[in-house]
Amino acid sequence: MTVKITVLGTRGIPDVQGGVETHCQNLYPEIKARHDADICVIARSPYVNYRRGEYKGVRLKTLWAPKSRKFEAIVHSTLAAFSTLFDRSEIVHVHAVGPGLVVPLLRLLGKKVVFTHHGPDYDRQKWGKLAKWMLELGEKWAVKCASEVIVISHVINQIVKTKHNRHDAHVIHNGVRVPELPSEEAINTTLNNFGLKRGEYIIAVARFVEEKGLHDLVSAYRQANCQLPLVLVGDADHPDAYSERLKKQAMDTPNVIPTGFLNGVTLHSIFSQAGLFVLPSYHEGLPIALLEAMSWSLPVVVSDIPANVEPGLPASCYFTTGSVPALAEKLQAWRGHETVDYSNLLSKYRWPDIADATLRIYQKIMKTDS
Repeated sequence: MTVKITVLGTRGIPDVQGGVETHCQNLYPEIKARHDADICVIARSPYVNYRRGEYKGVRLKTLWAPKSRKFEAIVHSTLAAFSTLFDRSEIVHVHAVGPGLVVPLLRLLGKKVVFTHHGPDYDRQKWGKLAKWMLELGEKWAVKCASEVIVISHVINQIVKTKHNRHDAHVIHNGVRVPELPSEEAINTTLNNFGLKRGEYIIAVARFVEEKGLHDLVSAYRQANCQLPLVLVGDADHPDAYSERLKKQAMDTPNVIPTGFLNGVTLHSIFSQAGLFVLPSYHEGLPIALLEAMSWSLPVVVSDIPANVEPGLPASCYFTTGSVPALAEKLQAWRGHETVDYSNLLSKYRWPDIADATLRIYQKIMKTDS
C-alpha cells in the first residue's frame, strides 16, 4: 500500500539555501527511489519559482509565506498544516523547532506526525526574547506531541531527553553523498571567473547570519596576514544589519571574495578545489557543509561546538569557539596542498541508510494507532 506523506518546515527544494533544505532535497528522493511512497514537499513562496512541480519523483507544492524572518515559518507552517485536511496524507513530517509549533494542531487534525529536530534554533544570536521563547515552545510542543521524533545528532538527543523527558527519539544523522567531480572545463571556468587557483584558497560555505561566525573568520584572516584568497560562499535569506556589515567587512579586506549563493556545478567546482575549509560557527545542528568538505577530502578547521565535535575529527582541526586569535593561528599553520581521507568517519552519514531508517519510522507509525 502506498504511504502518503506531506512534508513541511523547509523553505523548499531543490537548490534552496539552508541545512534543512539540503536535508530534504536529499532525503525524500532517496525514500521515493526505495519505496512506493507518495511524498509532497510544501515550499514557501518567496524561495521557489513554481506553484506545483516535481523533483526526482517527489511532488512539490507552494503555499504563500510572508518574507519575514519573524513570521515566515509559523504563518507558512500553519497554512500548510490546514492544507493537510484536504491532501489525504497519512503522515506529516515536520522539520525544525519553529514549524514544530504546529505539531499539536496536526495531531488535533488527526494526523500521524514525525518531527525532525535539526537543532536548538533559539540559541541563535539573531533572535530576541519573544522569538526565543516561541522557538523553545515549538521544540517543547513538537517533542511532546509528535508520534515519533528524529534527532540529527546525539547532542540534540541529549537535549530532548534532559529538557523534555523523551527517551525514544531516533538518532538519524544528516548525510552526504560521494560527490561527482565536475568536468575539467566546468572547474576551470568557475575558478577563472573568481580568479582562483586549485588548492590555493580558503573556503567557507554558510549563510550570512551571525551564528555562523563568518565575521570572526574575516577578522582572523586579516590578523593572520594570509596571502591566499578567502572565499565566502553564501548570502543572507533576509538581508539585515549583520549581513550588510559582514559584506562591508569582506569588501574592506584584501583577497576576500564573496561569491553569493552558489549551487550545482558551480558550487561543486569551487568547493572541491579549495585548499582549506573553515566553519567558525557558534551554533549548528549537524553541519552538512562540514560533511561535504570532508567528502571532498579537504583539510578542515572548525569551532569546537558540540555539533562540530560529533563527527570525530582529529583534535588539531578544532579551535576555541569565538577566539579570533586561535582561528588566526590555525590559518597561519595551514601549509596548503593537502588532502585528507575521512572515509572511516563518513560511513555513518550515507543518505541511503538515512532514508531506510526514516522509512522504518514511517512503517512503524502506520502500524500503530497513535
